[in-house]
Amino acid sequence: MSGPRPRERARPRDGRWAAHAVRVAAAGLLAAALVAVAARGVEQPRVALAFTGLIALGECVRITLPGDREQAPIGAAGALAYALLGPLRGLPTAHGTLQVVAVTGVGLLLAWLPGLALPHPGRPHRRPPWADPVRRDSAARRLLGVGFAAAVFQPLYNSGLVDRFSPDGPAYGVFLTAVAALAALCDATLAALLRRDWTRGPGPKAGPRTGLRFSAALEDELHALFGIGSAIVATGMLVSLAAGEVGLWALPLFCAPLLLAQVSFRRAAAVRATTGQTIASLARATEVAGYTPHGHARRVADTACALGRDLGLGTRELALLEYAALMHDVGQLSLVEPVPDGATALLPCAEQQRIARLGSEVISRTGVPRQVAEQVARLADPYPGPAGGDGSVPLAARIIRVANAHDDLLTAARGRGVGEAVGHLEALEVLRLGRGRVYDARVVDALARVGGQARA
Repeated sequence: MSGPRPRERARPRDGRWAAHAVRVAAAGLLAAALVAVAARGVEQPRVALAFTGLIALGECVRITLPGDREQAPIGAAGALAYALLGPLRGLPTAHGTLQVVAVTGVGLLLAWLPGLALPHPGRPHRRPPWADPVRRDSAARRLLGVGFAAAVFQPLYNSGLVDRFSPDGPAYGVFLTAVAALAALCDATLAALLRRDWTRGPGPKAGPRTGLRFSAALEDELHALFGIGSAIVATGMLVSLAAGEVGLWALPLFCAPLLLAQVSFRRAAAVRATTGQTIASLARATEVAGYTPHGHARRVADTACALGRDLGLGTRELALLEYAALMHDVGQLSLVEPVPDGATALLPCAEQQRIARLGSEVISRTGVPRQVAEQVARLADPYPGPAGGDGSVPLAARIIRVANAHDDLLTAARGRGVGEAVGHLEALEVLRLGRGRVYDARVVDALARVGGQARA
């Protein structure tokens, strides 16, 4: 009998178990909610419609945060506010958990309707929102997070236990804050699971790629809570509280500041884009001038990021590492004669340090984060450093040194006609000879792991 066995067909081909589990759970929860609401009818349809529209509108005006995180602050705040909605203009509500899930799900689906329009002539290959796996996972995560908040708050409110807290007293606010904090932690955990899954698997041809560790992904998401995340939670709580006094006017009134915050984030994103263009130009300058082989900077950056993920670096640290790896050879532009094949790893240590310092001086004048210039300045320092001890040389500098040496040795092997796999083994053997003396032992061991995963 030909064909895969049923058990094999059921397994996710990409190995992203968390992403598949989140999608299935969200789809099942939404289906159950829609069936329940259809069976019993919609409680307070005007209120449900208002929140549905707010969520859909908020999803249409998304922003991209550092680390390539897509977020819909207004939609998220509106969904959280509906999950935590108690009295409305002094009158009790009774929509319950499943209606919160149904309203949030319908709002998310409505936000995808613009994708039904025909592609714009200038963008014939534009993908609809539902065809974007990251967008689908974000929607599934949002649905589960809101469902969790509603499952904690709504049964307690509808049973009358929350009535013991006076809406005008501090106890009610403390209770809402606790529920919102739990919901934020739930969302951060789901986001970390999804982010770990989406950084797994083979990377681009230019270099290997490994998955971000869950601990590092969770740390990134928790740090993000202190940025736009705290504004989303605060706005959701504020809308739910204000609706008790002013009704649905609280929705546009208290979401306006969050919209202004989105404008500020968009401007910050434009600044980051300009920084990225500057870094890309500097990285290509050494190749255009003939100082380094074509694609060297990109290969070193890809390998460095793979090593950083394996060693548990977070998103911000990986971004700085990538910037420094892309510009690690800028100092070669000061040389009168190019280094053969741009292989700085084969130069004497003093010459490597001079090139690194010159490159750091150039980078410090470009407006990129100062940590990038510091990492480049230290990447040729003797290991374990002038003062001794593992902490004397930044981990990012140690990672880039190994990644750069690996690519230089591979380039030399290619020049001798050696195959890629054999060249990698030869380079790894050379790096292991300097393990603990010239190169960080942990980074060399990580390269052995990452290289094996890339060829598997």
